[in-house]
This record gives sequence, C-alpha cells and structure tokens, in this order.
Amino acid sequence: MKKLFLSFLFATISILGFSQTTWNVDPMHSSFNFNIKHMGISFVQGRFDKFEGKVVTTADDLSNAKFDFTVNTASVNTGVEMRDNHLKSADFFDAEKFPTMKFESISIKKLKGNTYQLKGKLTIKNVTKPITVTAVYGGKSKDQQGNEKLGFQTTFRVNRLDYNISYDPTGAGVAKDVDVAVYVEFVKRK
Repeated sequence: MKKLFLSFLFATISILGFSQTTWNVDPMHSSFNFNIKHMGISFVQGRFDKFEGKVVTTADDLSNAKFDFTVNTASVNTGVEMRDNHLKSADFFDAEKFPTMKFESISIKKLKGNTYQLKGKLTIKNVTKPITVTAVYGGKSKDQQGNEKLGFQTTFRVNRLDYNISYDPTGAGVAKDVDVAVYVEFVKRK
C-alpha cells in the first residue's frame, strides 16, 4: 500500500510540475500586417483578417513557450478588391491551393529586458524555411471580465521569392522584401 501511495504521489507531482498553460490569440486585439514597396516609389500596406494561434507554456516565465500561428491567405486585405483578388491568385498566395501560412516556434530565448529571440519555421505556399525574429513581450494583465491576457509584438522582413511568390521576380514593380508586423494579444484558456 505504501508503494502504491508513493507512486501516486510522484505521478501527481510530475503532472503538476509539467502542467501546461495555453493562451489563445484574441482576434479582436491582434493583427497580422504587411508593407511592401511598389514601383520603388511608394508602399502598399495590408493585413490578414482571419488568423488563429496559441502559445503553450509549462513554466511561469516564457523560457519554454511554444508559439503556433495559422493565417488564412484568402483573408488578405489591402483595401482594394482588385488587388486583393490578384494577391489571392497563383501569382502570389495561390489561396485556393495553399489556404494557410503557418509559423511554428522551435525555441525562445530571453535577450534583454522584455525582448526575446524566437526561432521557428515559416511556411508560405509549399516552402518551409527557418526564421529568427525578435519579439517584445508586453506583459500580463487582466481584462474587465477577469480574463488573464498577455501581449507580444514583432516586426521582421521576408523575401517573398524565397517562398515561391515569384510574380515580378525583378522586384521593379513589386519589391522582393516584405516587412511584416505582428501584434498579438493572448487570452488564457480556461
């Protein structure tokens, strides 16, 4: 009986020690945005209106956090319907064939203050590449309903040609580099 009790006690301690906390993206307080140079003289800004994601932690800090985001490519929105339809076509995102873009983290490392280095895999169309971004942790808070929330933001640059988005490969009309800005608020899953 004593052995059974000790086994149960160690199993409980192990489970409690590795319990996971999941934080889901709050779409009302988050955005996935991009900015790209047009004809070398101006910029086109846009966003994706449909996305989901989460961060899973097993520690009080973010030292072992795992991030996972999925963005619906057909939700691209630049405010111009004709341009949005072109971006959804095979020239760009090919949204019918590749309905999502994905990011999965591999590791997170605290740098200085509230800044972290996040390494992961970014998948656009049929290409998955490693990516490293610097993320700023905004902290934790509770909303008016008592829900726990935390915030992150990051900006980074990707070369669209690396992901088979090869319309205008010279970059003369549509630049090769795309600046991405992600602002995310997570809510703790109950």
